[in-house]
Amino acid sequence: MTVLPVTLAAAAAAAVLNIWLGIRIGALRTALQISVGDGGSESLQRRMRAQLNFVENTAFVLVLIAAIELAGAGSWWLAYVAAVYFIGRVAHGFGMDGGKLKVGRMIGTLVTMLVQLGLAVVAVLVVMGVM
Repeated sequence: MTVLPVTLAAAAAAAVLNIWLGIRIGALRTALQISVGDGGSESLQRRMRAQLNFVENTAFVLVLIAAIELAGAGSWWLAYVAAVYFIGRVAHGFGMDGGKLKVGRMIGTLVTMLVQLGLAVVAVLVVMGVM
C-alpha cells in the first residue's frame, strides 16, 4: 500500500480551509438574512467567489502534489510548497473581503499561480526524467 503523507496532509488542510471559507459565508448569510443566492450583496458575492476560487485552484494543486509524490519525486520541499499554498489561500480569503486586508487577495493570487506553475514544471521534469 502506497501512503502519500504530503498529499493526505494537504487534502486534510484543503478540507479544513474549505469548511472555514464556508463558515464565513454562512455567518454573513445569517447577518444579512440571505438564505439562497447572494441577494445582491457584494460582500456575500466576494466570500462566495473566494470559496469557489479556492475549490477551482486547489484541485489542480492536490493532483500535482499527489502525482509528484507517487512518482517518488516529492520530499521535504513538497510539504513546504503545500503549506505556502494554503497560507496564500488564507490570505486570499481575507483579501476578498476588501478593506485593509485587500492586499491579501493579490498575495494569495500570486502565491497560487506560482505554486501551480512550479508544481507543473516539476511534473514535466519528472516526466522527462530530470527529477
